[in-house]
Amino acid sequence: FSSFYVLSLLVFYTVCSSEKHSLHFKFTALSKADTFPEFSAGAVADDRQIKHYSNEERDWILTEDDWISAPEEPPDSRDWFLHQLNTLSNFYRECCSVIVELHVLQRMIGCELEKLPDGTVSLRAFDEYGFDGEDFMAFDSDTLQWIDKNPKAKETKMKCDQQTGRNQFLKHYLKNCINWISTFNNTRKSKPNVHIILRKAPNDQNKQVLICLTTGFYPRDIEMDIRFNKTVLKDQTSSGIRPNDDGSFQMRTSVEIDRSHEGIYDCSVIHSSLTEPVSEEWGKYHHKYIVHHSVCSN
Repeated sequence: FSSFYVLSLLVFYTVCSSEKHSLHFKFTALSKADTFPEFSAGAVADDRQIKHYSNEERDWILTEDDWISAPEEPPDSRDWFLHQLNTLSNFYRECCSVIVELHVLQRMIGCELEKLPDGTVSLRAFDEYGFDGEDFMAFDSDTLQWIDKNPKAKETKMKCDQQTGRNQFLKHYLKNCINWISTFNNTRKSKPNVHIILRKAPNDQNKQVLICLTTGFYPRDIEMDIRFNKTVLKDQTSSGIRPNDDGSFQMRTSVEIDRSHEGIYDCSVIHSSLTEPVSEEWGKYHHKYIVHHSVCSN
């Protein structure tokens, strides 16, 4: 049984340890900007903002110096993007006879890579637009055509399809993005710090809440489970993966447990910075102590 368990754990760790990299340029334009800027843009690589657009300087500012080798931002300027928003806003005002005070145009262009445990590599490049919170259209670099994701985009799609020079350039830009991310090697890795905490359940004196907190890890992807005697517990509640101020990440998972259960609880964590899974235990000693302490404190 123990040999089977070790083998299963190693297989599970291998399956979960795929490597992902991404580069996303994100743009947003507002037709009516009272509180927010009418134009904002930024570049995010592997969950870190590496560039942002300064409306004051009308230029891109490098946020992370160690990403200086990243591909240049797309050539379309701030004024070009605002012009597209203005054109779309006027078109819907004329065709639909509907007056909307605020229109929002968004764009995300970039590429993604995933190295799977079996050695295969998945690559994706994209240029996608959204309008007023809905998918609008996307570029197909193989056909040099645009795909309308919304009936409202048909007119714009036909115009963009005719811009053959720009479409050729976009294909070249996305190819460069793929070439860059295929050779990219992010050497930054930070191991997770794992903590396990036991608290009283708020609504049931016979229950306690076991909390696993892991923090300080990088890159973002992580697997964490609360187990009882090496068996993963059901009905766990997760905070999801959240950013820390230093660019690393944290995650919190909790589950209600019975006070009367004897055994060993642990937090099992799998992360690419680790050569093997780590486990932080809440053993029998801790379990009995916290129950006694809780009873005496009532």
